[in-house]
Amino acid sequence: MRSTDSPIRILVADDHPMVREGLAAMIGCHADLAVVAEAENGIQAVQAFRELRPDVTLMDVRMPTMGGIDAIAAIRAEFPTARIIVLTTYRGDAQALRAIKAGASGYLLKSMLRKELVETIRGVHAGRRRIAADVASELAEHVADGELTARECAVLSLVAAGNANKEVAVRMGISEETVKTHMKNVLTKLGARDRTHAVVVALKRGIIDI
Repeated sequence: MRSTDSPIRILVADDHPMVREGLAAMIGCHADLAVVAEAENGIQAVQAFRELRPDVTLMDVRMPTMGGIDAIAAIRAEFPTARIIVLTTYRGDAQALRAIKAGASGYLLKSMLRKELVETIRGVHAGRRRIAADVASELAEHVADGELTARECAVLSLVAAGNANKEVAVRMGISEETVKTHMKNVLTKLGARDRTHAVVVALKRGIIDI
């Protein structure tokens, strides 16, 4: 544990004020940790990091203006050694993988904050990776699966919004046959029985949002 003279300096980024207050309260109980700034969206988080260079950043995934994953990528592009922990209610492996690829050092479910937040902060600050066990299990389960292309994700998102193949084709400026080909690939990659099942799987894994 660090000396109380030099606590781990933490930036908290979350669009919900009550969540930020709760995190600050939990962190404030430990002499070796200190919240030095808060942000309610990704743009504010990038600006705050640039100004304060915190030791560890706690980053929500879903925020307005700029989401957490884009903010992580922006911060890491400018500060490659930045240590960032994702906080989320979503355990989907695809979202976790995007966060890790963007440069996150930790991935923690909000349901586990009381048990794991402090040790996760300390571990990431010490240079270790910390990923929630449930998320790590999901990542391992799907490690060999084919990744959906950007086009396939776009088609599936439109299908999830209730569009038929013909409507998807018009919206994307492609042929209906191409839409069918994309959906066939999606079903194969997700191991889904049909369109509805594919949407359910993709939402659960964090591949698409609606």
